[in-house]
Amino acid sequence: MKKGKFLRSLVRTLAVAAFWILFWFAAARLVNKELLLPRPDSVIRRFFEIASSGEFYKVTGTSLLRVLLGIISATVVGVILAVLSKLSSVLSALMSPIVTVIKATPVASFIILALVWLDRSALPVFISFLIVFPIVLTNIRTGLDQVDPKLLEMAKAFRVRRTNIVKNIYMPSLLPFFSAAMKTSLGLAWKAGIAAEVLAVPALSIGKKLFESKAYLETTDLFAWTLVVILLSLIIELVFEAVIGRFGKERMGEQNA
Repeated sequence: MKKGKFLRSLVRTLAVAAFWILFWFAAARLVNKELLLPRPDSVIRRFFEIASSGEFYKVTGTSLLRVLLGIISATVVGVILAVLSKLSSVLSALMSPIVTVIKATPVASFIILALVWLDRSALPVFISFLIVFPIVLTNIRTGLDQVDPKLLEMAKAFRVRRTNIVKNIYMPSLLPFFSAAMKTSLGLAWKAGIAAEVLAVPALSIGKKLFESKAYLETTDLFAWTLVVILLSLIIELVFEAVIGRFGKERMGEQNA
């Protein structure tokens, strides 16, 4: 049953992809100008040429490292502040306007301001941090508010150790909220980090390659590097889902043991 459903989903996905590739090919033939709209086969050929170079892995690895540093630091800070704001109403009140301002301010404004304050190589880290931080903080705080108080009262009555309370009550309750926060923010952080690189143009970055492609009117390269961004975004999300799925199964196994 599951295998049949998977096959139907795969066939549907491939059919949709084939439709849009054919549409792209037809549009490129109609425009008939590589400078404006290159053909998909030209873009894919150029993608493999870029991917086969040694510089490709340095560029993509450096961009990934910058964005991941922003994501990891935002996650850690967001979780810590969510817990502290749950414990302190004063801190919760102080954090509320900061989160609102970050959410309401356009990313481009932060990038322009941060160019004045930060080194170019640090800008993608900072922007990725700003994207992830309010989402993680808000979701974890909501998850903390949703923890069943009856379970906490029961644990307190039976004098359950705090480590076991965190492990067996808080973590299972927070996992769906944490997962939702990361699924929402990962793709956004990656795209915002690359956008920051395009404006800051740090050395060894995908953003610099996109900027150079645009500056030198190398449209095929621009599409090929955009394809790199899309594929890496999908890989990041798939890896995260696999990690969270495995962690959830392990937690279920521990509870059933």
